[in-house]
Amino acid sequence: MTTDINSAQLFDPSLLTQFTGTQSYYPISSQHLLTDGTRYLSQAGRCFWIMDAIASHLAEIGTMDWFVLVRVICRHDSATMIYEDGNGNEHARQEIPHAEFALEKITLYACWDGAHWVIMLPSEY
Repeated sequence: MTTDINSAQLFDPSLLTQFTGTQSYYPISSQHLLTDGTRYLSQAGRCFWIMDAIASHLAEIGTMDWFVLVRVICRHDSATMIYEDGNGNEHARQEIPHAEFALEKITLYACWDGAHWVIMLPSEY
């Protein structure tokens, strides 16, 4: 599913499961790419801070483990981000004291393709 994003578009969480695969990749750094779904999430959901935090931690985690599961849990105006290997083993945890997000929680995946970390929605895996 492709969705053109404009600044007036409202975030609709029900659209997230409609993203399957991706038609394009969107660089956020030289080693980090967003899919159609995570681009929609970051723009319409106004949460590019999530993608930025993921990119920062992936650089620290390295590429030894090609798959990273990221759980984002928001409470009031703060967030906790937990980076795991997909089997419950935690790589890192980050507390963000001031964060705004439309959802209470979301899970994202990051996969190393040999040259880039691709940050995606679970439905895009």
